[in-house]
Amino acid sequence: MNVKFCLQDEKINKEFNSWNAKVESEDKYTQMILLTWVKYDQYIQQTMQISAMWNHQIDLSLICKILQNAQGEINQAIGDLSIFEAWKMQTDNIKKYEKNIKRFIERRCCNHDINLFSIFLEEKGAIGYTSIEFAAVYTVNNGMPFVEKDKR
Repeated sequence: MNVKFCLQDEKINKEFNSWNAKVESEDKYTQMILLTWVKYDQYIQQTMQISAMWNHQIDLSLICKILQNAQGEINQAIGDLSIFEAWKMQTDNIKKYEKNIKRFIERRCCNHDINLFSIFLEEKGAIGYTSIEFAAVYTVNNGMPFVEKDKR
Protein backbone atom coordinates (compact mmCIF):
# COMPACT_ATOMS: atom_id res chain seq x y z
CA MET A 1 0.00 0.00 0.00
CA ASN A 2 2.85 2.44 0.72
CA VAL A 3 4.13 1.83 -2.82
CA LYS A 4 0.79 2.99 -4.24
CA PHE A 5 0.90 6.21 -2.24
CA CYS A 6 4.52 6.74 -3.21
CA LEU A 7 3.64 6.33 -6.90
CA GLN A 8 0.72 8.74 -6.57
CA ASP A 9 2.95 11.27 -4.81
CA GLU A 10 5.56 10.88 -7.55
CA LYS A 11 2.91 11.42 -10.25
CA ILE A 12 1.54 14.49 -8.47
CA ASN A 13 5.08 15.82 -7.99
CA LYS A 14 5.86 15.37 -11.70
CA GLU A 15 2.66 17.18 -12.70
CA PHE A 16 3.28 19.95 -10.19
CA ASN A 17 6.88 20.49 -11.29
CA SER A 18 6.49 20.00 -15.05
CA TRP A 19 7.17 22.77 -17.51
CA ASN A 20 6.55 23.14 -21.22
CA ALA A 21 9.14 24.84 -23.42
CA LYS A 22 8.38 26.77 -26.60
CA VAL A 23 10.84 28.64 -28.81
CA GLU A 24 9.59 32.23 -28.84
CA SER A 25 12.21 33.68 -31.15
CA GLU A 26 15.65 32.92 -32.45
CA ASP A 27 18.40 34.27 -34.61
CA LYS A 28 21.81 33.01 -35.65
CA TYR A 29 23.29 33.36 -32.14
CA THR A 30 20.43 33.29 -29.65
CA GLN A 31 17.24 31.47 -28.93
CA MET A 32 14.54 32.71 -26.57
CA ILE A 33 12.58 29.93 -24.95
CA LEU A 34 9.32 30.49 -23.10
CA LEU A 35 8.79 28.15 -20.18
CA THR A 36 5.23 27.70 -18.98
CA TRP A 37 4.01 25.71 -16.07
CA VAL A 38 1.97 22.70 -17.22
CA LYS A 39 -0.61 23.56 -14.55
CA TYR A 40 -1.44 26.76 -16.46
CA ASP A 41 -1.06 25.38 -19.96
CA GLN A 42 -4.09 23.19 -19.37
CA TYR A 43 -6.22 26.31 -18.81
CA ILE A 44 -4.78 28.76 -21.34
CA GLN A 45 -7.25 28.06 -24.17
CA GLN A 46 -10.25 28.15 -21.86
CA THR A 47 -8.99 31.30 -20.16
CA MET A 48 -8.63 33.07 -23.50
CA GLN A 49 -12.05 31.84 -24.63
CA ILE A 50 -13.75 33.21 -21.51
CA SER A 51 -11.76 36.44 -21.76
CA ALA A 52 -13.00 36.95 -25.32
CA MET A 53 -16.58 36.36 -24.18
CA TRP A 54 -16.13 39.20 -21.68
CA ASN A 55 -14.43 41.46 -24.27
CA HIS A 56 -11.10 41.06 -22.46
CA GLN A 57 -12.36 43.13 -19.52
CA ILE A 58 -11.63 40.49 -16.87
CA ASP A 59 -8.20 39.83 -15.40
CA LEU A 60 -6.74 36.68 -16.98
CA SER A 61 -5.26 35.41 -13.72
CA LEU A 62 -8.69 35.70 -12.10
CA ILE A 63 -10.30 33.72 -14.93
CA CYS A 64 -7.60 31.08 -14.60
CA LYS A 65 -8.13 30.85 -10.82
CA ILE A 66 -11.87 30.43 -11.26
CA LEU A 67 -11.27 27.75 -13.90
CA GLN A 68 -8.97 25.94 -11.48
CA ASN A 69 -11.65 26.10 -8.79
CA ALA A 70 -14.17 24.70 -11.30
CA GLN A 71 -11.63 22.01 -12.30
CA GLY A 72 -11.78 23.14 -15.92
CA GLU A 73 -15.58 23.00 -16.22
CA ILE A 74 -16.00 26.02 -18.45
CA ASN A 75 -19.76 26.46 -17.94
CA GLN A 76 -19.37 26.38 -14.16
CA ALA A 77 -16.46 28.83 -14.40
CA ILE A 78 -18.53 31.24 -16.50
CA GLY A 79 -21.38 31.02 -13.98
CA ASP A 80 -19.03 31.53 -11.03
CA LEU A 81 -17.39 34.48 -12.79
CA SER A 82 -20.81 36.05 -13.43
CA ILE A 83 -21.77 35.70 -9.77
CA PHE A 84 -18.46 37.21 -8.67
CA GLU A 85 -18.70 40.11 -11.13
CA ALA A 86 -22.23 40.93 -9.89
CA TRP A 87 -20.97 40.81 -6.28
CA LYS A 88 -18.01 43.02 -7.19
CA MET A 89 -20.26 45.73 -8.64
CA GLN A 90 -21.89 46.34 -5.25
CA THR A 91 -20.37 49.49 -3.77
CA ASP A 92 -20.09 48.05 -0.26
CA ASN A 93 -17.87 45.22 -1.48
CA ILE A 94 -15.40 47.57 -3.14
CA LYS A 95 -15.32 49.64 0.07
CA LYS A 96 -14.50 46.49 2.10
CA TYR A 97 -11.51 45.94 -0.13
CA GLU A 98 -10.40 49.58 -0.10
CA LYS A 99 -10.40 49.44 3.71
CA ASN A 100 -8.00 46.49 3.64
CA ILE A 101 -5.96 47.19 0.51
CA LYS A 102 -2.87 48.16 2.51
CA ARG A 103 -2.93 44.82 4.39
CA PHE A 104 -3.13 42.91 1.08
CA ILE A 105 -0.25 44.88 -0.41
CA GLU A 106 1.87 44.34 2.72
CA ARG A 107 1.47 40.58 2.14
CA ARG A 108 2.60 41.03 -1.51
CA CYS A 109 -0.91 40.49 -2.85
CA CYS A 110 -0.87 43.04 -5.64
CA ASN A 111 -3.54 41.66 -7.99
CA HIS A 112 -6.65 43.59 -6.97
CA ASP A 113 -9.01 41.21 -8.77
CA ILE A 114 -7.58 38.16 -6.96
CA ASN A 115 -7.77 40.10 -3.68
CA LEU A 116 -11.43 40.98 -4.27
CA PHE A 117 -12.13 37.37 -5.23
CA SER A 118 -10.54 36.31 -1.94
CA ILE A 119 -12.90 38.59 -0.01
CA PHE A 120 -15.81 37.15 -2.00
CA LEU A 121 -14.77 33.56 -1.19
CA GLU A 122 -14.29 34.35 2.50
CA GLU A 123 -17.67 36.05 2.67
CA LYS A 124 -19.35 33.03 1.03
CA GLY A 125 -17.59 30.66 3.47
CA ALA A 126 -15.85 28.89 0.58
CA ILE A 127 -12.32 28.99 2.04
CA GLY A 128 -10.81 28.01 5.35
CA TYR A 129 -8.58 31.08 5.51
CA THR A 130 -9.03 34.80 5.83
CA SER A 131 -9.18 36.60 2.49
CA ILE A 132 -5.68 38.00 2.99
CA GLU A 133 -4.25 34.58 3.85
CA PHE A 134 -5.94 33.02 0.82
CA ALA A 135 -4.66 35.73 -1.54
CA ALA A 136 -1.15 35.43 -0.10
CA VAL A 137 -1.10 31.63 -0.39
CA TYR A 138 -2.43 31.77 -3.94
CA THR A 139 0.05 34.46 -4.96
CA VAL A 140 3.06 32.74 -3.38
CA ASN A 141 2.22 29.19 -4.45
CA ASN A 142 0.95 29.91 -7.94
CA GLY A 143 2.16 33.34 -8.90
CA MET A 144 0.18 35.28 -11.46
CA PRO A 145 0.24 33.29 -14.68
CA PHE A 146 -0.80 36.10 -16.96
CA VAL A 147 0.41 39.62 -17.56
CA GLU A 148 -1.19 42.55 -19.35
CA LYS A 149 0.42 41.74 -22.72
CA ASP A 150 -1.24 38.29 -22.68
CA LYS A 151 -4.57 39.95 -23.48
CA ARG A 152 -3.33 40.52 -27.03
